[in-house]
This record gives sequence, C-alpha cells and structure tokens, in this order.
Amino acid sequence: MNDDSSATAVAESLRAELNRFSPGEKLPSSRTLVQRFRVSPVTVSRALSTLAAEGLVILRPGAGTYRAPNHAARIDSIDTSWQQVALATQDPDGPPRVVDASGVLANFATHAQDVIPFNEGYLHPTLAPERELGTALARAARRAGAWERPPVDGLTALRTWFGRGAGVGPAQVLVTAGGQAALTASLRALAPPGAPVLVESPTYPGVLAVARAAGLRLVPVPIDADGVRPDLLADAFSASGARVFLCQPLFQNPTGAVLADARRRVVLDIAHAAGAFVIEDDFARHLGHGDPLPPPLISEDRHGTVVHITSLTKPTSPNLRVGAMIARGPALERLRAVHFVDNFFVPRPLQEAALELVGAPAWPRHLRAVASGLRERRVAMVAALERELPGLVPKPVPFGGYHLWLRLPDGTDETALTHAALRAGVAISPGRPYFPAEAPAPHLRIAFAATAGPEEIVEGVERLSRALPETAPGL
Repeated sequence: MNDDSSATAVAESLRAELNRFSPGEKLPSSRTLVQRFRVSPVTVSRALSTLAAEGLVILRPGAGTYRAPNHAARIDSIDTSWQQVALATQDPDGPPRVVDASGVLANFATHAQDVIPFNEGYLHPTLAPERELGTALARAARRAGAWERPPVDGLTALRTWFGRGAGVGPAQVLVTAGGQAALTASLRALAPPGAPVLVESPTYPGVLAVARAAGLRLVPVPIDADGVRPDLLADAFSASGARVFLCQPLFQNPTGAVLADARRRVVLDIAHAAGAFVIEDDFARHLGHGDPLPPPLISEDRHGTVVHITSLTKPTSPNLRVGAMIARGPALERLRAVHFVDNFFVPRPLQEAALELVGAPAWPRHLRAVASGLRERRVAMVAALERELPGLVPKPVPFGGYHLWLRLPDGTDETALTHAALRAGVAISPGRPYFPAEAPAPHLRIAFAATAGPEEIVEGVERLSRALPETAPGL
C-alpha cells in the first residue's frame, strides 16, 4: 500500500472514531497512532491534515490534535426551503435551464477497491506518465518567470505546439483549462440562451449537461458506424435553424465511431450552407491503438466553419487540465472574450509543465505505450465478451479510444443492471444519459482505460455476465 492510500485508510479509521471524543478533547498522540496503525509519521501527519482540512480536528503544533467544536448541528438547522423558489425561477419565454451533472458524475463515483472500474475514462496509473509529469513539473518550476502571469491566450510555444496538430499558426489558438472548459466556452460564445444546438445522438453527457445549464435547446442527430448521418444533419439544420453542430469525429464517445472519409467534406459543406459552426471535440486524438488516424476535421475547413477543441488530459492525467480552442475569424475574438471572462488564463506553471512534457524525448515513447496498452486491453475485453456474452460484441470494434458501446436486449432495465453489476463488483455506465432525447434502445458503455490490464478485464466481464441475467431478458 502506498503512502497516499495508507493515509486515506488512517483518516477513514480516525473519522469513524471521532464520536468517542468530546468537542475540544485531545486525540491520541502521533506517536501512539504510528504504533497503532504501523505506518510512518509522515502517513499519520497526512491523515491528520486531511481531517483538519475537513474541519473535524484542530492541529496545535507542540500541543497535539483536538476534536473540533461541533458546529454541524447549528449549521444544519438553517431553514433553506426558500432557495427552492429562488433557484426554480426561470425565464417564462425561454427554454428550461437545467443544472444537472448526474450523467457525468456517475463516471466519477468512487467505489471500493475491489470494484472493477468499467465506468471511468482516464488512464490507469500504469499507463499514465506519472514519472514524466513529475519531471516536467519540477523543470517547469525552475524556469525563469514560471510564476509570472502568462499571456491571456497562452504561452506562444504551447499555442504553436497545439496549432501544429491542426495545421494552423499560434495566432488561431487559445490555451484552455482542459477540454470541458473549452466546450463550455465554445457553446456560450457561439449559441445564445434559448438557441437550438445540434448534437450527435448518442453523445458525451458532459456536453449535454453544459448545454442544458446554458439554457440551450438540444436537437439530436442520429449517428451510425460511419459517424453522423449527413442526410439527417441537413434535415436538422433546416428544421431547427441551428447555427452550431457539436461532434466528435474521432472515436466518438460513447459509440467509438470514426467519421467516414466520404462524409467529412459533406458535413462541412452542409454546415457552411446553413451558416453554422461545427465544434469539433477531438478529445481522443492521442488515444489511437496504432492504426493510422484521419487528420482533424479543421484541416479540411475552407471557410472558418470549424472550432477545434483538443486536450492533453486524456493521454496523461485528469490533473493536467491543459487544452486548446482553435478558430478563425470573428469567432476567435468571441471565444477569446468568453474564455477570458470565465478564467482570465490557465496557470503558467501548468502550461510550462505541459510544454516540458510534450517537448521531452519521452513523450513519443509514452504515446506508443498508451497505444499498446489500450490495444491490449481492447483485445482482452472483446475476447472476454465473445466468450461470456457473444451477443453483446459491438460491430465494428473501434480501433481507438477507451470504451465499447454495447446494445442490450430490448426490455433491459439499465438502472437495475447498473445496480446489479455494482453488487457483483463491477462499475458500468448505463446508456440513457448519453442520449439528448428519448433513447431508441437500452445500451451500456464499458471502458477499459482505467483497468489494471487483461486479467482484471476478464474478471470484470465475468462479473458482468453474472449480473446480466437479473435484468436483461434473453442473455
């Protein structure tokens, strides 16, 4: 067990015991806790600091640790029922503004250590460049001016690096605090409250939450194995009058679809004819499994139609929240203004660390390791499904990304299945939150990036197969 997990365990044990102490009473000494839990003084210090940050204990250097005064009862007794009226106030002439992150938070839920995480979307620590990130952060901290305010648009060198991947110069690039912040800024900049926005169906729940919170009207456009259907896209533009279409052309979340070559130019032409923007969420650019990848959609854009979004978070760590928005023309100025109002700028040390990381010789090696690791996990998951649940194997199987999208038998209760799977020891993502309107059928997304490897994947699929008969007829 590492120091962080040991400190967490000690903190959990002490938290459960606090009721034994009266407010203001002294807790056992650090030396006593070291002996009791058989951990280092540093681990005990971290555990106590965690409890202090939560307001549960008070640390008095040289005197000891004391249970904090109990203010919870007084605070909890406040009558906040009036807030229901205040928060429910809506513009009577506009669409409902729904602030609901449940579809996203479900994939961030913390489960017991023995639960296999088929619901998570970040790399397992064995795939993440933790050592390289540590080195990059240390070097970044020593750079001259590392703690000075950065340019509002981002460091020029980092903007140049992001722009190179899209075939544009640094003047068209804004550095953002990850992909989610870029999605939020782009929708706010390009679509006024109440406006229709076209989205793929199904699609990433995070963008659905952003749009609903902004009071936008979601218009679903169905996709198939080759990406969004151009005929339905044209119909949706015509019927809705929308001026924004948000899509994921590469390894779409959740289906894994890649926009077919024959459709790429057609999609851009349809959007241009409608006088609309295409927001290209290129979140999976560095998550291919070794096969050649199509270039970003923006590389074929001849009219300034595409607003391109990319990020370093997925191929590195959820904590490296550094991404970029790329656009041309007046839209760039609007994006810049919204991004500045929301964030001012991305912290310079984080930008400097990102530069150190992508400029190091270890970066291409890391990307090759990610490709190999994800491919190995995908192969293991598909093989396990073919053995345990052959009727659920997706066709075609994506050649990149970190998840599979499974069509469940009609009549399957996704919620009941999710609970049954968790009881069996595997966390999964039900399909309903991925649809902006009514779901045409029950689905399930299972991810493999956060797993330890093939053995854990095989065990997870076996557990899932035991849970399915309770909720999925015909399996």
